[in-house]
Amino acid sequence: MGNRIDERFAKLRAKGKAAFMPFLTAGDPNYEATEALILECDKRGADLIELGIPFSDPIADGPTIQASFTRALNAGATVHRSFDLVRRLRQSCEIPILSMVSYTIVFKRGAADFIKAAQEAGIDGAIIPDLPIEEGAPIAEMAEAKDFKLAFLVAPTTPMARRKKIVEMATGFIYCVSVTGITGARDHLPDDLVDNVESIKSLTDKPVAVGFGVSTGEMARLVAGHADGVIVGSAIVKRAQENRDLPPRELAEKVGEFIDGLVEGTKTVEKAQT
Repeated sequence: MGNRIDERFAKLRAKGKAAFMPFLTAGDPNYEATEALILECDKRGADLIELGIPFSDPIADGPTIQASFTRALNAGATVHRSFDLVRRLRQSCEIPILSMVSYTIVFKRGAADFIKAAQEAGIDGAIIPDLPIEEGAPIAEMAEAKDFKLAFLVAPTTPMARRKKIVEMATGFIYCVSVTGITGARDHLPDDLVDNVESIKSLTDKPVAVGFGVSTGEMARLVAGHADGVIVGSAIVKRAQENRDLPPRELAEKVGEFIDGLVEGTKTVEKAQT
C-alpha cells in the first residue's frame, strides 16, 4: 500500500480537482469531539486532515489556533493521546492524516521515534513549520525511507533560490502560505496569490496546497482554480469553539454544515491548466 497522501492527490489530479484540507486541533474541546469532527469531515467530502498537535508556543499560528492549543493542553492533550486518537480512527476511516507539529516536540522525542510512532498510529505525514530546510535533511531522509511525507512551507517572501531547495526537499505536497503573517480567517485573499502559486508550480510537479486566510466557499473556489489543495484552519476551529458545549456528534454536525460550503467551493471548479 502506498502513502494515502500521494494516492489521494493522484486521484484528484486525474479528475482535475483540488483537495479540501481542513485543519483541526487534537483535543479541542476534547478528543471525543475531535474524533467526531474528523469522521464528519470525511463524510462531507474532505480529502485530507491536518491534525494540529497542541504545543505551548506555536510559531505560525494566529490567535484562534493558539487559543485552541491552550484549551486542549489545559484539558490534558498530549502527543500520545493524539496518536491514540488516530489509531482509533483507523479502525473505520482511511482519510489521509498528517500532523502539524512543532519541531520541539519532534526533537524532544527523537525524529526516528516520532516518525515510527506516528506511522504506527496511522498518520501519513507531517508539517513541521519551524524546521528550516538547513536542518531538515536528516529528518527528510528518515521520513523518505519510511514513505512518511514531510510538507514544507513557502511564504510570499521566500526567495526563488530558497523556494527551489524547499520544493526539492518536500514530499506529499508544498504548503503555499497565502499571506505574510500568521494563520487566521481573513476577508480577502492577496492579489499576488495566483502568481505565487504559479511560481511554485513552475518549479515542481508536486502538489501545491494553499493555506492561511481561506475562510469562505468563494475563497476556496478561487484557490481551487489554481492550487492542488485548499487548507482551512482558523475558520473551522472557530466554529468548533462556538459549539464546544454541544455533545461531540452535534458539535461535529454544526461544524459540518459550515464545511459543506468549503467543500462545494473547492469541488465546483476545474483547476487551471499550467
